[in-house]
Amino acid sequence: MMTQQQEIVKKQYSTDEYLRIRQETHDKYTVPNVNFSEWALKMTPWKGDERVLDVGCGNGIYYTKIRQLHPNVQYFGVDLFEKMLEAHPSPANLTQGDIWTLPFANASFDVVMANHVLFHIDDIDHSIKEIRRVLKPTGVIMTTTNSIQNMQELQVLMRRAIVLLSRSGGANARTPSSINEAFALENGTRILARHFYAVVRHDLPSALVFQETEPAMAYLESTREMREGNLPGDVEWDDVMVIMRQQINQLVKHLGELVINKQNGVLLASNEGGFIKEFLSRKK
Repeated sequence: MMTQQQEIVKKQYSTDEYLRIRQETHDKYTVPNVNFSEWALKMTPWKGDERVLDVGCGNGIYYTKIRQLHPNVQYFGVDLFEKMLEAHPSPANLTQGDIWTLPFANASFDVVMANHVLFHIDDIDHSIKEIRRVLKPTGVIMTTTNSIQNMQELQVLMRRAIVLLSRSGGANARTPSSINEAFALENGTRILARHFYAVVRHDLPSALVFQETEPAMAYLESTREMREGNLPGDVEWDDVMVIMRQQINQLVKHLGELVINKQNGVLLASNEGGFIKEFLSRKK
C-alpha cells in the first residue's frame, strides 16, 4: 500500500506535464535570467570523463546541459515513472527504477545527481545510503533543492486566501507549501553531513517576475497535488485559486508586476573526492 507521499509523487510525475509547466515558467520568468541546471553543474567539479548517475532524471533537463558542458561524460539515468523516461531526449542508458534499490553495482559512479528529488522520499537517510553505495569512494553527490524561505510572497498570498475561506479563520491552518521542507538547503546540509565527510552549499537567489496573471496561475495549478492535501478540511482548492487570482490581478494592476523571490541552490557532498580532495592531500 502506497503512503500519502508516494501517492502525491505518482499523481505529480506520472507524466512530465506539470514538471514541464514549472520548468518553462522558471526559464521564461526568472530574473536574473540564469539557467539553473547549467549553474548547478558548474558548481560541481568535473574532469570531463566521469560516470554519472542521474537519479530521478525526469525529462532529462540535466542530461542536455551535461552534454553541452562535458560531452565525454558517461551518462546514466533512472526514474520511477515510465512516462518521464519516454520524454527524455536520450533513451540510451535509461532505467526505470527506485532510489530505494538502485539497480547498479557498488562503487560504480563518480557523480550521482539527485536534483529536486530527495524531498519527495519518505526515508531520505535510506536513500542517501543507497546513493553512497553506488558512489566510488572519491565520488561526489550533487543534489539541488530549495530554501525553506523559497517563494515566501506566494505563501503569504495563499495563507491570506485560506484565512478568508476557513470557518475558523484559518488560525491554525498550515500554509500549503510544496513539500521541499523535508530536504531543503538548510536541513539538507545537516542530513548529508550524517553520511559524508564534507558538504558544501551554493545558493542562487533570484525571482519570478510576472507582469500577467495567467502564467502565475498556471504555475500554481501545476503544484496542486503537492499543496491541496495540506488545506484545512473546510477549504477547497478551487476556491483558494479564485482568491489567488483576485489577489494577483490586483497586485499586477497596482504594481505592474508580481515578484516572487526564489532561493534555490546545490549541495555537494563527498568523503574523499571533488571539492575536498585538495584539502585532504594538504592535511596528510
